[in-house]
Amino acid sequence: MSQVVSFGAHIADALGWPFTAVPPGQQLSFLEEIKFTVAGTAAAPSVNLAKLGVDVTTVGRVGDDTIGEFVRTTMARYGVNTEHLLVDPGLQTSASLLPIRTDGSRPALHVIGANAALTEDDVPWDVVGEASVFHLGGAFILPGIDGAPMARILQRAKALGATTTVDFLMSPRPDAQELIAPALPFIDYVMPNIEEAGWLVGTEERGEIIGWLHEHGVGCTVLTLGGDGVSIAPAGAEEVVLPAYAIDVVDTTGCGDAFTAGFISGLLEGLSPAEAAERGLACGSLVATGLGSDAGIVDLAQVEEFRVAHPRLSS
Repeated sequence: MSQVVSFGAHIADALGWPFTAVPPGQQLSFLEEIKFTVAGTAAAPSVNLAKLGVDVTTVGRVGDDTIGEFVRTTMARYGVNTEHLLVDPGLQTSASLLPIRTDGSRPALHVIGANAALTEDDVPWDVVGEASVFHLGGAFILPGIDGAPMARILQRAKALGATTTVDFLMSPRPDAQELIAPALPFIDYVMPNIEEAGWLVGTEERGEIIGWLHEHGVGCTVLTLGGDGVSIAPAGAEEVVLPAYAIDVVDTTGCGDAFTAGFISGLLEGLSPAEAAERGLACGSLVATGLGSDAGIVDLAQVEEFRVAHPRLSS
């Protein structure tokens, strides 16, 4: 019986570090490291949850190709249940090329691939019915799910007794509010980064973003703020902002997904949202110290040692 069902985007990342410029013409430039990792706002949290000792079933689609085989076998090796990671014979596995700059930031070149074919019929409701948390990762890049289907999925998951968490993967788009609004009343914890949340609401003012999400039915906003930490605001309660950890950033890829995993694992243990967010911050910070979504985290004991002992940027 899985504690968590993680449903949504499954991506393979190819990362190169450090990236400074595209060489002209057909000239060659050298990197120190190239790495292939499992990524995506459903797949990467699944891997990190497994590292933290959580029983997790991942649900999504990959192509019938070598990239999909890499995603499936890598996740299984970490201990993720991949029984419901479906193989789509008609589409390639979703993938991204990520040149990582020296400051840890990166542009992204992305193929949606098999993620585009994911539908609500792919949800294994018998597994969801036994789980404590249903995580939906990838709102706005799942065209078969976005809009009314997402609302129906989350409503049914809540009716089955699961706590619902949702993360975004988006760029600015004019229909964002129209797509997500029907689902918001069925989201217990919405977990985008502050930039994505601002694109959705149409403002950079954090108080306005939180207010809009609460007004539309979200139970608790959990907004990651990069180097400024994380904001947690349950509906009807005061916002709490937790400071970030002081680290040397190598790559920001997958930090939000690692936060998600730490946060969910904390909820499963009965921690308060703020306490769960502390663990999430530790997980995200550890991932930022290496290259790719699978960097940094070893197990829960290591994360907790880091959380307790590592200095923060502010108090």
